[in-house]
Amino acid sequence: MLSPLDNLLRHLFLKAQLGLTTEEQVGFQPPDQDWRNHVSSLQDRLALNIYLIDLRENLKLRSNAVTRTESNGQSFEQRSPLRVDCHYLITAWSPARYTPAIEPTIDEHDLLSGVVQTLFNLPSLIPREVYAPTPLPGGFPVDLADCELPVAVLPSDGFPKYAEFWGTMGQTHPWKPAVYLVVTTPFFQAKRQFGTLVTTRITEYRQAGRPETAETWIDIGGTVRAPLGQPVAKARVSLTPLAPGFGSQTTTTDGQGRFVFGGLREGQHTITVQATDLGPLTTPISVPSPTGNYDIQFP
Repeated sequence: MLSPLDNLLRHLFLKAQLGLTTEEQVGFQPPDQDWRNHVSSLQDRLALNIYLIDLRENLKLRSNAVTRTESNGQSFEQRSPLRVDCHYLITAWSPARYTPAIEPTIDEHDLLSGVVQTLFNLPSLIPREVYAPTPLPGGFPVDLADCELPVAVLPSDGFPKYAEFWGTMGQTHPWKPAVYLVVTTPFFQAKRQFGTLVTTRITEYRQAGRPETAETWIDIGGTVRAPLGQPVAKARVSLTPLAPGFGSQTTTTDGQGRFVFGGLREGQHTITVQATDLGPLTTPISVPSPTGNYDIQFP
């Protein structure tokens, strides 16, 4: 999640009309001698260094919640994402040398002012909105596209080891003022298979010691899907046994397109599904199904 966040910040400042027009003017490497050499190669163009200095888990946003989803007859679970505070030091750089006619520090301060204003106008970063009207770049994480990433600009306690930081960037390099930025981003956990969906439950009732009194009842469950496979919510599903003497049952699919019927007898049945914009669909089924599959998909 770090490289998408870096690219998001780069796009934000290039878009903000701060005098930054090319990607080479926004870098993420340490602001050491190599970076200074890079800035010198920019001739008269300013540069912005966005250095990731620290990572900390945001304990206030920690959650142990687990989300379960279904796909192709399998159940999956995914833990809530880890929330990580990404600490950046943002510094402005001018390649110009000081002369009576040029004071590059003023240009750097102007750029820093623009950075602060840009960030204060955004209480949170939403990647899709930052990139708009252009689309998200290829390979951008789908789960991150519409997330609100909280932003803390210039925390009052500041960066606690600022002098030590600049002391690692070379002996002759005076420190520069920096915009201290904290962006909270999720680190999504991988989904893991939780198990196979239970679609058939068979219950037998009998009097003790009298097998001839046995009665078997069957519960089934399935999913109604549209032609492209997406679940259909609020579809009306009716099940009718072909054997005489047993009545029909009707239910409505839930938000995941799931339906359940209970108290069925073994044998042949028909299922009729009525869904908005998809029309009625009738199909025969066996109860219990040899495959355990009762899903209905519109052609």
